[in-house]
Amino acid sequence: MRSLIFAAAASLAALSAPALAETTEYRVLMGDRDIGHFTVTREGEDASVVYDYKQNGRGPTIAETLKLDPQGAPLDWKITGRTTFGNAVEETFRRTARGVDWQDTTGPGTIMGTDAPRYYASQNGSPMDLALLAKALLADADHTFEIAPGGTATLTERDRRSVEGEGGPREIVTYELSGLSLSPTYITLDGEGNLFALPSPGFDIILAGYESADEELRNLSEKLEADHLARLQAEGAHRYGGPVRVRNVRVFDPVKLAMSEPMDVVFAGERISEVLPAGSQATEGETIVDGVGGSLVPGLYEMHGHLGPQAAMLNVLAGVTSLRDMGNDNEALAKLIERIDAGEVAGPRVTRSGFIEGKSEFSAAHGRLAHSEQEAIEHVRWYAARGFWQAKLYNSMNPDWAPAVVSEAHRLGLRVAGHVPAFSSADAMIEAGFDEITHVNQLMLGWVLNPGEDTRTLFRFKAMQRFPELDLDSPKVRHTLDMMVARGSAHEPTVAIHELGLTALDGKPNPGSIDYIDHMPVSEQRQMKQALFGTDSAEERAAYVAAYAKILDTLREMHKRGILLIPGTDLGGAFNLHRELEIFTQIGMTPAEVLARDTLEMAKYLGEDQSLGSIEPGKYADFFLVPGDPVKDIKAIKTIAMVVKGGLVYFPTETYRKIGIAPFVDPPKVTAPKIIAPN
Repeated sequence: MRSLIFAAAASLAALSAPALAETTEYRVLMGDRDIGHFTVTREGEDASVVYDYKQNGRGPTIAETLKLDPQGAPLDWKITGRTTFGNAVEETFRRTARGVDWQDTTGPGTIMGTDAPRYYASQNGSPMDLALLAKALLADADHTFEIAPGGTATLTERDRRSVEGEGGPREIVTYELSGLSLSPTYITLDGEGNLFALPSPGFDIILAGYESADEELRNLSEKLEADHLARLQAEGAHRYGGPVRVRNVRVFDPVKLAMSEPMDVVFAGERISEVLPAGSQATEGETIVDGVGGSLVPGLYEMHGHLGPQAAMLNVLAGVTSLRDMGNDNEALAKLIERIDAGEVAGPRVTRSGFIEGKSEFSAAHGRLAHSEQEAIEHVRWYAARGFWQAKLYNSMNPDWAPAVVSEAHRLGLRVAGHVPAFSSADAMIEAGFDEITHVNQLMLGWVLNPGEDTRTLFRFKAMQRFPELDLDSPKVRHTLDMMVARGSAHEPTVAIHELGLTALDGKPNPGSIDYIDHMPVSEQRQMKQALFGTDSAEERAAYVAAYAKILDTLREMHKRGILLIPGTDLGGAFNLHRELEIFTQIGMTPAEVLARDTLEMAKYLGEDQSLGSIEPGKYADFFLVPGDPVKDIKAIKTIAMVVKGGLVYFPTETYRKIGIAPFVDPPKVTAPKIIAPN
């Protein structure tokens, strides 16, 4: 699969050149909604592509022109348009007798020689590259070869079936296409090797006229992805028989805000049994892990996730053992939680938020859609009956419904968080009873918007260019912050995604990726070297950068006032959560305070502190081991040697090697218990 921010999908139609222009259309489906199209027109060896879909007021708009050789490999390729968040796309690829060259947002690239790769994985293009590549791999004897700009693609058959549609019955085959990114893509081809669909659990691109096959193909892709992750779990999750003694570690204490003296930590099953001074006597049958004087830190909390199976695994490997999901496909999330709890796949403990959206042309696709205040209240009751922790209200909900919806949620014991609905303000939602405002731009936009301006589109990002002119001592700002203090309202700023959107530049590693980009596959590195929010001038980018500085000033003021700031990324967590915590040290918190905030304090916030949040006897064995001291330097949490979640032990290096990430640190030495021979 491609990056968490710029995900795409799918493939192309017949690659044998028709005599006349021939157009093949695919529909882009998300859940039960048709949100766009992918259209390919072929005339001889020339092809043109239009790829356009919109979800929640945003999505890519891409146009491509290609010239292909007689075998269907690209000779000349131009890609233009805008990414999901509006960054300009000007991408090219060319192949000659001398080799191949390309240009994308990271800059130019070249591979010289007659044996240079013939196929190219685009950075921001449509699924055209996957279509061309999959058909060529199918024809290759080994079904594997190198591609530009780097990596080796491999095609493996996973499923065969027949489907019905307007064009009659079709025999289709679904393949696993690996080597392009951290996880495989699942692509469905017809009997001639042409694209039929590119399904994923919540998103599909499928040949027009065969939309009735969408659900079964999405279910298939969900199973194939789960099988892939289950194989990684079987190879990478270690459950030792008997107690495990982690020797010679300094334990972070979130109450004392300090590291302990050298200790030994023992867990048996899924809970911690002992925390003792280092050098304690082991008992028969124990497994010993040598901590070598490193730091043992309670498992972290990602407080703004939209969890999928791949992200679930990556979070655990990054020491994130608990996650608050802020809105999802409810059925898909329930299945994923079942698999995590059963130990079939790796993943954090999940606290669910019930997503409620109003009906509009910009409505988000997930959660439950409300057409009236009463229907929104019924949705709250539905979530409460199923054990959700809170309700999350979204952009298109009528703000006039908020007081009644919040009142019902509170009556049923649910908290309420969310975006500020369009044409309203954070002040109004705080007065309506919101317990938490989500995203710092949602909080601050009320200070700069004019009446009637619509925040359901990309305007909610562009309007941040007005932030630099804000006076944080002005009455309107003081009024909002005073209300939050008086009412105990919390704020989840998701500051890392704002840093990415406002400051990332084409051709340079984004600030949050600097410490790990060199460990990532080429495809991931390309995504980390481009802007997120598009700009049309240097002045516009300067306004965004100044807006980010004002955001940090605002968060510093909120922290000084004692407003609870909650760490969450909306970027998938994992490495991005490490960056979120690092930024928290820039707004007035020490590394120890940040670690306490994202461990014991978040456990208390969610009502889980009796079992989680600190390393104490009786609590779940959720913690991770790093060689350095994160109280001195928060960046130490980025180099993880071991993670334990509920007694399951992971050595991230083992799994990282399998998915294309270069290791950060060697695993600790593990000594199995001695087997005592019977007399």
